[in-house]
Amino acid sequence: MPKTHYLIALGSNQRHVRFGLPRNIIDVALSRLEQQGLAVLNKSSTLSSRPIGPSNRAYANATAIVETELEPDALLALLKTIESHFGTRRGQAWSRRVLDLDIILWSEGSFSDSRPPLTIPHPMMRKRPFVLQPSAEIAPEWRDPVTGLTIAQIASRKSRQ
Repeated sequence: MPKTHYLIALGSNQRHVRFGLPRNIIDVALSRLEQQGLAVLNKSSTLSSRPIGPSNRAYANATAIVETELEPDALLALLKTIESHFGTRRGQAWSRRVLDLDIILWSEGSFSDSRPPLTIPHPMMRKRPFVLQPSAEIAPEWRDPVTGLTIAQIASRKSRQ
């Protein structure tokens, strides 16, 4: 199986007893990705963003380009396993969480499967500056297979709204 590339979003807005503040959790999570056999080819800066939904805690957000032989559904399963090692998510959607890992884009284009639920490109990526800004830093020329626009173009349009 040939290796492909994925753009992964990382987010945290809750301290971890062992790893500390959300910004540190992003770095630890990147190390975990590598320990699990993913090659982290590039990582954005970590930014602070306002929460969406009921949480009052600011998020630390970053993106990374990873290389792997895993198919999208297998990568999603691995990301969910890594998330669980940082603690379970409790409560409602968009509530506080130690770690959130999402597949944003795949070098092979689009992907959709209902088991597990996964859609690439991530359905909300075009609306989320906390994903677009770090993504434009490391993958400005990657194209959204739905709109045909580059990440840089989408980020620029979103920043003008």
